[in-house]
Amino acid sequence: MASFRELIGGLDEAHSLPLYQQLQRGLRQAIENKALRAEDALPPERELAEEFSVSRITVRKALDGLVAEGLLTRRQGSGTFVLGRVEKNFSKLTSFTEDMLARGRAPSSVWLRKSEGTVTPEESLTMGLSPGTPVYRFSRLRFADEAPMALEYCTVPAFCLPSIEAVGSSLYVALEEAGYRPARALQRLRAVLFTSEQAQLLGAREKDAGLLVERRGFSRDGRAVEFSQSYYRGDTYDFVAELSDTETRA
Repeated sequence: MASFRELIGGLDEAHSLPLYQQLQRGLRQAIENKALRAEDALPPERELAEEFSVSRITVRKALDGLVAEGLLTRRQGSGTFVLGRVEKNFSKLTSFTEDMLARGRAPSSVWLRKSEGTVTPEESLTMGLSPGTPVYRFSRLRFADEAPMALEYCTVPAFCLPSIEAVGSSLYVALEEAGYRPARALQRLRAVLFTSEQAQLLGAREKDAGLLVERRGFSRDGRAVEFSQSYYRGDTYDFVAELSDTETRA
């Protein structure tokens, strides 16, 4: 690989853009042009600072912005890497945590809210629950290698969990322990534009393109045990599904 100075060019102190933004722009363009590819490692901050004759604070500020954009990721003990797009198999019923671990990434979540209530008319219709059915609602921000990836809202009938406190870091683990982990699900995918609030949480811009996945999960006896709406960053996620021709051909 060429040196980073050859990839990006020099930085100009007389330019109207601050040095960290010039470095940020150069790295962004190198990623978009595929000069830097998914999983490529960046040199340590000290080396980048020496190569571009800037302070480590300038380098760190530039990298922080690209991490927030979902273009770079920091891995503890390993360094900073170009973040590749995630492929989500649309035909397998797995949790976000399981997906990230299978790809060697470190999943984490920030709970935005946990609450108790009764079904809304939409939830009643979608999940086939009687009006007044008690439910738990969960909303959280999902991360992979500390980069924001998805915003998730989930409703679960109260009979599926012993209490709302039973849910720790993983909803599916809690459901499995209670005997109500979904055995099958129906999913719908559609394109959306992020609202200002969603964009702020996901490190995107208002009206950026996103992907909304609605999932209805069912227990083995056919009861609906989960209704989730997950908003994914369109620039970091690809959804794939395996298709087969079931007809017998002569």
